[in-house]
Amino acid sequence: MITRAVTIEDIDDLYLTWNSHINGSALYRRALRNEMELRDVDPDELRDLFERAREQGYTKDEIVEETNRYADLKALVDDAEE
Repeated sequence: MITRAVTIEDIDDLYLTWNSHINGSALYRRALRNEMELRDVDPDELRDLFERAREQGYTKDEIVEETNRYADLKALVDDAEE
């Protein structure tokens, strides 16, 4: 079985390399990835925590109201699993 694992980030980087004009969406996502890296937040782990919180019944708005950083989200998910 052949699987493909080309991420949106890879596509953004390729597109930005090919084109010299500004692609605001790709630049925004790149800036977010850089900021997450600076703050030592793994985007895959963040995505997993967000999905787990949603599976636990939290809406996006509730997550935003109850958390304001990665550690808060992790605590919210961990507390709900206990």
